[in-house]
Amino acid sequence: MQHGSNIRTLGRDKDQRTALIRGLAVSLIRDGKIKTTLAKAKELRPFAERLVTYGKDGSIAARRQAASMLGEPKGDTIKNLFDVIAPKFKERNGGYTRIIKVGRTSAGRDEAVIEYVA
Repeated sequence: MQHGSNIRTLGRDKDQRTALIRGLAVSLIRDGKIKTTLAKAKELRPFAERLVTYGKDGSIAARRQAASMLGEPKGDTIKNLFDVIAPKFKERNGGYTRIIKVGRTSAGRDEAVIEYVA
């Protein structure tokens, strides 16, 4: 029985769901704003905010932890997170992202934009 299970499965098993959230997080760090479904945005939010918290710490251990959470991303993703995004939130204690509902698509699903606040 699955009583009390509050995890959004997004129609995927655990490995696929982890890969999806990592990919969305890398896109959010790279672009600053992404458009996706509302359920995916709600699942992405705590993951992305935890990454910004690591970015604010700025230590080598925090860089490694963030890289591990993102699956060792290619390019300047970690550098962008620690050097560009995190310094904007030095004085802010949480609430680094906002989700804006943008209506339904022709497929009938709720769309949303998730972006960094600052």
